Amino acid sequence: MALGAVLAGVVCTGTLKAAECPRKDALGTSRVLSVDARTTPRVGLKSFPQTLPLADREVVLTFDDGPNPPTTSKVLAALAQECVRATFFLIGLHASQHPDMVKRIAREGHTIGHHTFSHPFMARIPFDKAKSEIDRGIAADEMALKGASTTTPSTPFFRFPYFESTPALLDLLQTRGIVVFGADLWASDWTEITPEQELKLVTERLAAAGKGIILFHDPKARTAAIMPAFLRYLRENSYRVVHIVPAGTSKNADAR
Repeated sequence: MALGAVLAGVVCTGTLKAAECPRKDALGTSRVLSVDARTTPRVGLKSFPQTLPLADREVVLTFDDGPNPPTTSKVLAALAQECVRATFFLIGLHASQHPDMVKRIAREGHTIGHHTFSHPFMARIPFDKAKSEIDRGIAADEMALKGASTTTPSTPFFRFPYFESTPALLDLLQTRGIVVFGADLWASDWTEITPEQELKLVTERLAAAGKGIILFHDPKARTAAIMPAFLRYLRENSYRVVHIVPAGTSKNADAR
């Protein structure tokens, strides 16, 4: 689908469908990419040897550490304005505190992934405690989203806090059919920089990389502030947004 084209009939999270974009000049979502743990169990060049099969000038937008209503709502508004779909890796504690925001993220067609319950350094705690962090996080996200606590994620996507994993934890997630996401580039929005500095940094990194999975943090006010301008940069420079979903979610998705 070309930039600015109508986004219609794309199955996103669960049975949600993206409505037609009211702005015909919007960035839009170029395509939906189905990600299967059997073929791509770990992706993101910052952490792993392989990443998603993206064409030149294709990007996947991901947000960590939410939800945080004051800032997440601004990020969602910016994405909606451009008819863009992203993936949110939620902290279970935050999801349990803000279930309405979790439901809104899903309702607006975004993918919900998992990011532990309390965001610890996973390689610095015992295996059993780390496993509990994964399970508690998934259960809290699922409870917020669907009102039922389960450690089987409806979307089997996970990202380690600080990208800190261990071989045993990676093996555990692979046996459970859960894709582990790293990133190809990031906005460094956890550092004390201005919104203008963040925008300059991430656009320069993207220009150098040409494509990739981009990491933002939706609880950061600086990221919420730059999101309209960043999406405008993508549109004006002919980048295309790819929305990732689990294998089997969408008959319209490109299987990988």
